[in-house]
Amino acid sequence: MSSIPTDGEEPITLNIPVHVAWPAITNVRIHTADVRLFEGARVVHDVVATHADGSARPYPEISWSSSDETIATVDAFGNVRAIGTGAVTINAMSEGVTGMLTHTVEASPVSSLAMTMGQERIRTGDVQSFVAIARDASGAIVENAPISWSYVYQPDDSIVAPSGPAQMLDGRMVADVPGVYTAVASTGGAFAEFSFQVTPRNAVRRLEVVGQGTEDRIFTTDFWIWQGVDGRDYAMTGSKFGDGVSMVWDVTDPSNPILTDSIQLDARRINDVKIHPNSRLGIVTREGASSRRNGMVLLDLAMPAHPTVLGEYTETLTGGVHNVWIDGDNELVYAVHNGTRAIHIIDISNPEAPNEVGRWQIDNQQRSLHDVIIQEGYAYASYWDDGVVILDVGAGSHGGTPRAPVLVSQFKYPVGNTHVAWRHGQYLFVGDEIFPAVWDADQPIEARGYIHVLDMSDIENPVEVAKYEVPEAGAHNVWTEGDRLYVGYYQAGLRVLDISGELRGDLYKQGREIAVIKTTDENTTTPNWGMTWGAQIFKGRIYSSDINSGLWITELKERSRIVS
Repeated sequence: MSSIPTDGEEPITLNIPVHVAWPAITNVRIHTADVRLFEGARVVHDVVATHADGSARPYPEISWSSSDETIATVDAFGNVRAIGTGAVTINAMSEGVTGMLTHTVEASPVSSLAMTMGQERIRTGDVQSFVAIARDASGAIVENAPISWSYVYQPDDSIVAPSGPAQMLDGRMVADVPGVYTAVASTGGAFAEFSFQVTPRNAVRRLEVVGQGTEDRIFTTDFWIWQGVDGRDYAMTGSKFGDGVSMVWDVTDPSNPILTDSIQLDARRINDVKIHPNSRLGIVTREGASSRRNGMVLLDLAMPAHPTVLGEYTETLTGGVHNVWIDGDNELVYAVHNGTRAIHIIDISNPEAPNEVGRWQIDNQQRSLHDVIIQEGYAYASYWDDGVVILDVGAGSHGGTPRAPVLVSQFKYPVGNTHVAWRHGQYLFVGDEIFPAVWDADQPIEARGYIHVLDMSDIENPVEVAKYEVPEAGAHNVWTEGDRLYVGYYQAGLRVLDISGELRGDLYKQGREIAVIKTTDENTTTPNWGMTWGAQIFKGRIYSSDINSGLWITELKERSRIVS
């Protein structure tokens, strides 16, 4: 989009569409499970198509073919069905480049198939893990038999089931909706099945508002809750389009938050607020300073109700800092710099004279870094279109140190702006943030994006196994504690999710939502326009901020039950 001035007239705005083509595919590789291909069995084949630089083409168009259809056929989706014996080559072609994989099909030695490990009654969202054991005529186990998995669904009469009620993959099955299911395993003419009932999860509770730090003059951004050195509890909130104001609240009595002070800085936006684990030092980040020296400001919290500016660091962070993470053990701050789009590592052991001691960035000139967190020696950097990047910053697994990060792995997906990542147990919760290219400032913003759930059992090869997607809304910041995920879901409010057990499939459809509350009332910058920013758990209560209405304090309560 560009504006062309004309003589004495307003500029004319032109929208010029630009089409950027993918680079050419240079390699096609077929991969499949490590199994023997038996006559009468079906085996799924997948393709990875890459460009000259090694990057993968998302959703490539593939033409499949078989060298001998009397031995094996292949459909348009790479499903190979063996119908005879002998050697056969499966071909996958994309943009004139062909990948090949040769099989030797054997007569099936399988005479029986048995399934174990199933439970007869589970809840929606619970994962069944079946084991299929193939045996030959003598009763011996047939190793590496190609097992096909499927299921049959009988809906619960009281439930209107959406399409796709369950997922089955390699013997692991999860149901999104109640009903009676039958899991089926088959190979080479033998099959086995197991039926079970899935009941509603019934995880629902209610959120009760305990107190509010109402702010209807400026837009509230991030926040942090902590216990001050004086033994009282405090919250600090940032702001956008608020002339660089941060608010300080005494929340010792959560039902009656008291505004104790505000900090005025030269900035258009105070995006992030973090408090050092020692509760003596605070950091707020600046964007849009009139001096064009943004960086971060360090606060003395000796009197937490009335913080004072201790120092600032702008030398290598003039372009603005969107988010930071404090590593209190090593007295370091990991800062997300808008200018370089790199992680800058700042030594704050002398908070009056911070200095940069390290830096890391991906090798992509178009990179856009949004957020970073440090958990158990790993950094999780949200790199927008480049996905989430995992770094060793002291875990010791890949030789990284707090000052010299080392790349561990990267996970990205074709659509969605990677905005935030949070590790909890074996899972990494990765959130999108998608806004329309243009919107009316007087109308509610229709944000989109959802939470991707990655299994990190192999940290070098994260795998997406589940999602949490609220219809017609957009995810923002997240927090976890115990078996619960807390999400500031913008216009969909504060959401609390049950993340107990193994996670697979559609967590929203499974009824894993525990509670929801819309953070909006009549005291807002924009009436009836809720935009929940995030959540933090502190002393058993849920603190969250809303862009349009300030600080909210809630508690989970048992839901009311009607007794007849």
